[in-house]
Order: sequence, then C-alpha cells, then structure tokens
Amino acid sequence: MPKYKYKVRELSGEETEGEIEASDRFAAASKLRSGGKSVLAVTEASNGAVFNMDAINEMLSRVKVQELIVFAHNLSAMMKAGLALSRGLSIQERQTKNPALKKTLKTLIAEISKGSTLSAGMAKFPKVFSPIFVSMVRAGEESGGLSDSLLVVGDQLEKSYLLKKKIKGAMIYPSVVIATLFIIGVLMFIYVVPTLAATFKELNTELPTSTKVIMWISDFLSNNLIVGIVGLIGIIIAVVMILRTKQGQRGLEFISFRLPIVKDLVRQSNSARTARTLSSLLSSGVDMVEAITITKDVLQNSYYKEKMTLAADRVQKGIPLSSVFAEGDIYPLLVSDMVEVGEETGKLSEMLLNLALFYENEVDEATKNMSTIIEPLLMVFIGASVGFFAISMISPMYSVMSNV
Repeated sequence: MPKYKYKVRELSGEETEGEIEASDRFAAASKLRSGGKSVLAVTEASNGAVFNMDAINEMLSRVKVQELIVFAHNLSAMMKAGLALSRGLSIQERQTKNPALKKTLKTLIAEISKGSTLSAGMAKFPKVFSPIFVSMVRAGEESGGLSDSLLVVGDQLEKSYLLKKKIKGAMIYPSVVIATLFIIGVLMFIYVVPTLAATFKELNTELPTSTKVIMWISDFLSNNLIVGIVGLIGIIIAVVMILRTKQGQRGLEFISFRLPIVKDLVRQSNSARTARTLSSLLSSGVDMVEAITITKDVLQNSYYKEKMTLAADRVQKGIPLSSVFAEGDIYPLLVSDMVEVGEETGKLSEMLLNLALFYENEVDEATKNMSTIIEPLLMVFIGASVGFFAISMISPMYSVMSNV
C-alpha cells in the first residue's frame, strides 16, 4: 500500500506532519479527518529511487564571491536600519536563488534561534565563509558593531574580487592571440605544408634542417592528427597537475618573481591584498597575531605565506611588524616604511588602508597598460614565428631556381 505525507492541524491548534498508508490520497485524507484533524496537505511520499532535482542542484551549486559581497552589504544595511539579525537573514534567504546559499542561510537562522552567534554558525561552512569573514564577524559581535564589520568585510571581498578580475582580464588578450596563432599553425601544417613538401620531394633537392623539421611535423599531424591532439591534451593535463603540486607552484612563483613585466604586478597585487586584509581585520578589532595568521590564509603565493608566518612569530616576541616587511625583496620598501609610521603614530590600520589603495591603483594602471606593453612583444613573437616558417619553406625554392 502506498505511503502519503500529510500536514494537519490538531484540535489544540498545533500543526504536525507525518506519513500514513492508504489506497489513495482521498482515503488518506479521510483517515486523518476521522481522527478529528484538519487536513492541510496530503502528498505522495517519494521513495529513495525518485530523482530529486533540488538535491542535485544543491550539491552542484556553489556560493560565488559576488553573492557573498551582496549578502554582507545587504545584511549590514538591514541591521543599520534596525532589523533584527534573524529577520535580515530570513529576508536574504527568501531573496537568493542559489540553492547552496539558501541552505546555508536556513542553517544560520536555525543556529541563531537556538541562541548561537552568527560567527559560530558561519564557522560550520568553511567552503562558504572564509576565515577572514568569520573572524571579522566575530570581532563585530564582541565589539557591538556587527553591521560595521559586515560592511567592512563586504568591501574587503569586493576589492579582492575586482583586483583578481583585473589581473585575469589583462591576460585574456595575449591568451587569445597565442591560441589563434597556434590553431592557424596547425591548419597550415595539415593543409599547406604537404603541398610544398610534395614539390620538394619531386625536385629531389637538399633541404635545410628547419625545412625538414617542419615537414616532419606536417607528416606527423597529417597522418596522426588524433594521436597529436591526445598527446597535446596529455601534455596540458600533465603540466596542470605538476603546477598543482607544491613544488610546481613554487617553481612557477619563482619564475614570476623574475619575469620583467610580471614581477612588479605580483609584488603590487600581493602588497595590496596584504595591506587591505590586515587593515580590515585590525579596524574590526581582531588581535594582531590572529590578523596576520588570517592574512596568511588569504594570500595564495607561498613566498608571502612564509613571510606572514615569520611575521606572526616575530610579533609574538615583541618585534615590530615593519622589520619583517623590510627583510627580503618580495614587498616594496614603501610597505615597511608606511607600516613603521603606522606603528609609531598608533594609526597602523589607516596606514595599511592607504597602502592598499595605493597599490590597488598601481595594479589598475598596470593592467590597463599591460595590453600596450604586451602588444609589441606579441608582434615580435608572431613575426618571428611567421618569418621562421616562411624562410624554412621559401629558401628551398630559391635553391631549386638557382640550380635551374
């Protein structure tokens, strides 16, 4: 006999839910009414084999940074307007269309209704709320300025997101040009070179080494295109897997510190991220050592993580933070000088914020000018590639004509 889920109102006025066995929905409703209950809803109970699309969407969806930015800013505005925290979360939960965020907010509402704090609830979702988010909310709760802390963390997330977006955007143009050049090159190896190669073979002339290399690549791609594609994909996967290891990532970071155009961008972007994160945490009342530890987790570059680990150890021993920034060359000298001034005047948070704004503007200008800087380099690369191909294929023709 099939099972049906029901929702009824008892004689006492309390609403209850449960399951009941019956031949159909009407029979189930009749059974419930015969017990003196007011039937509110009766639906067929699904078994484990039924495809649950909502559950699938919830599993596959993830909370984007943009959604967290909107969440922090909106909740801050609601609390400043006088709304209770639970009601603000409830409004946010009804507005969001992201299943993962909706589930998270429902859990937060339930935790707060049990007497828990917002930061404690957020700490249960490390994939949604980063350590900096949780720590700043906790500091806001302890100081009584939760709405201000939410506004600061929203601004922090927004600045970090825009910084990362600008850097990625600056790399789109060269990536598209190189990919297009590669595709055109493959097509020429498959369709153009074989015609010229056949002519050279008929004339039986001695070919330069570069021409032989191009003809060999052309023969391989013409006869083993699938193998070539699979091999290329395999190489790309291998490179990606290597770069995901600590050694591979470390090697890439080592190279990035030595590339002419990239090295300044790496230093400026990491300086901006370090300064803004520390400033946001310190202004929210987070302890210095904890702020440094959280900043270490925010930074992606292992060299900067090591610097933050050293900074936390030094600060615990009473050594000024500025002395750590002054060591080495991964941070510009301006960082240590400004931090030293902030420590002397007691306005370290403000100085760090000024540093963040300065280097964010520097990164903004650098990314705007990057296309101008990269364009001539790309032209040289394209010209060299086309020139090598042209000389390799045309020089044998001149050799044949001179013999004639």
